[in-house]
Amino acid sequence: MNGLRKSLVVLGAAGLMAGCVTINIYFPAAAAEKAADKIIDEVWQLKNAPNDGKKAPPAAQPGEAK
Repeated sequence: MNGLRKSLVVLGAAGLMAGCVTINIYFPAAAAEKAADKIIDEVWQLKNAPNDGKKAPPAAQPGEAK
């Protein structure tokens, strides 16, 4: 019975340690700001474009070259 109790304690401790894992993802501030500026510029261009009954061209997808 002593071996079973020891095994349960070890498994419990291992489970607690595995449950405390944190993954942090950091984004470069400059790249995020540049992407935000690009999106804002595209939105303003669509709002300021004259509407002559034509549909606006689709926005470029992320990672797509112009």
